[in-house]
Amino acid sequence: MTQAPPSNRQLLRAIGFLTLSALLFSIMGVCVRYASHTVDNASVVFFRNIFGLLIFLPLVLNKGLAHFKTEKLWMHTWRSIAGLMAMYGFFYAIANLKLSNAMVFTYSSPVFIPLIAWLFLKEKITLPMLMAAAVGLIGVLFVAKPDDGFFNTISAVGLSASFLAAMAYVTVRALTQTEPPERIVFYFCVIGSLVSAIPMFWLWRPYSWREIGFLAAAGVLASISQMFMSHAYKMAPAGLIGPVNYIAIVFAGLWGYWFWSETPDHYSLIGFGFILVAIALCSPLLQNRLKTKT
Repeated sequence: MTQAPPSNRQLLRAIGFLTLSALLFSIMGVCVRYASHTVDNASVVFFRNIFGLLIFLPLVLNKGLAHFKTEKLWMHTWRSIAGLMAMYGFFYAIANLKLSNAMVFTYSSPVFIPLIAWLFLKEKITLPMLMAAAVGLIGVLFVAKPDDGFFNTISAVGLSASFLAAMAYVTVRALTQTEPPERIVFYFCVIGSLVSAIPMFWLWRPYSWREIGFLAAAGVLASISQMFMSHAYKMAPAGLIGPVNYIAIVFAGLWGYWFWSETPDHYSLIGFGFILVAIALCSPLLQNRLKTKT
């Protein structure tokens, strides 16, 4: 079913929510990087999910279980599995790459979102969407630099996570037609916790308070970030606002410089510029101007 296009106000709010989501997600990346110094990848994923679930318990008790009943369990399951697999890949990239480069691979998902949204949601692919995706991809290449190991094992894991994340984002967009954002995030945390708990039968060990602190912060920040993301995709099509996710790469670059003295070279700075242009292509003013010309 074709939906009415979002108003300028809705589009601006969606962009604002997605920007805030990206900021919180980039801070989560800092917590995951610190936790990954001593905690294995599977354990980081498990604790991120379990702590994310814990912050929803007061909401469940307040609204009651009836609020979380759904007729779209299979869609929640697909969204959760795709998102969980993306999380494994993303956290692996964070542990092994510069923070900004890890964000580059994960937030390359807007390149895939318009096509996936067109295939599964029948959302129209417009010229601004294609321009934003193309410009964003150029920015990704400048930041990652193919001659600096773009096509290696870590990069393959990162790009696979990006594609899976795009699938999850588009599924979130479909779910928001009938499901409130808190229900979407709740099922992701429940299913993610159950699946990611399986490796813990072999990996469980005592954890220090420092490790627990970083893992808890990662879980809480990620869940709040997903709430804002779900609200954003409820207001506007995934293919239209997806490139706003690129701003997380800029945030990650700032954190990488602040905490680990990871200084971007001039190619990375050029790439950040392309990424900001991709975000600008999502603005209502430019959208309207391009529509009047076509």
